Amino acid sequence: MIIDYRSDTVTKPTEGMLNAIMNAKVGDDVFGEDPSINELENLAAKMFGMEASLFCPSGTMTNQIAIKCHTQPGDEVICDENAHAYHYEAGGMAFNSGSQAKLLPGIRGRISAEQVVAAINPDDEHKAHTSLVSLENTSNRGGGSCYDFAEIKRIRQICTENNLKFHLDGARLFNALVEKNETPKQYGEVFDSISICLSKGLGCPVGSLLLGKKDFIKKARRVRKVFGGGMRQAGFLAAAGVYALQNHVERLKEDHMHARQIGDALPKKSFVKMVLPIETNIIIFELDDSITAPALVKKLKEKNILGYAITPTRVRLVVHLDITKEMVERTVETITEL
Repeated sequence: MIIDYRSDTVTKPTEGMLNAIMNAKVGDDVFGEDPSINELENLAAKMFGMEASLFCPSGTMTNQIAIKCHTQPGDEVICDENAHAYHYEAGGMAFNSGSQAKLLPGIRGRISAEQVVAAINPDDEHKAHTSLVSLENTSNRGGGSCYDFAEIKRIRQICTENNLKFHLDGARLFNALVEKNETPKQYGEVFDSISICLSKGLGCPVGSLLLGKKDFIKKARRVRKVFGGGMRQAGFLAAAGVYALQNHVERLKEDHMHARQIGDALPKKSFVKMVLPIETNIIIFELDDSITAPALVKKLKEKNILGYAITPTRVRLVVHLDITKEMVERTVETITEL
């Protein structure tokens, strides 16, 4: 038995999701005629109280489309120094939009309103034009950390006062929502655009959604086509998304509980220097000089447990719906015996 903590993207469809996929009604989405995609987009928009949404192959694409729509070449995007849109999207901000990032040293991936104010460039021809603020909730490299919604509203106010667009990389937003008892509509009220992934904790095989106003999504649909993201009978994938939004949200709390159980075992090991606070389904821990992250990942792999070395000294484990109670118990036993 392999226990795979490399990412929550490794999940397999549940039986109910497979049935939804097999029975999906499909059409040609480029013509706007796929009923399952239309259902998914309408469902998500309604959940967030936003006007429209767009189904895309990946969260990277939804983030990159949003940045492209909100910026002009030569603009600057304010984000945390650990932001996924900066670290893990292949330089797409520069390649796709001709924009650059202004990276802020947040706390576990979260920036503050005060930092945003200080980062906005003056109206000076020597400076890049600040046009967009992008947050990530939860923060991947921040160990699944969640924003305080009051801070998000303060940043929203700064954006309004300075005519800046406000985007959320919500790849794991539902993890934050269930952990903090927040609602999608709270987020729909403050952001100009929101990206949500269906293929992480929600367990879909493929897909993400971009949400916003109708005119924004119309522009986004064109950019999606430019990026090569127009899909045809993708309703088989969208049906999985509908099923996930209706059945897999509340169960995320179970992943968070399992992550904390594993996290409790780590500080007891002499080679573990520090464990980031565990708020949701991501565990990140730092090692001392006695072992490197790749070496520990190799040791775990020998025990049929897969992890991910995100730096030479840090290991990430991500809990998801394919991780059972028995797997968690075996993982804790293995860590204890290391």
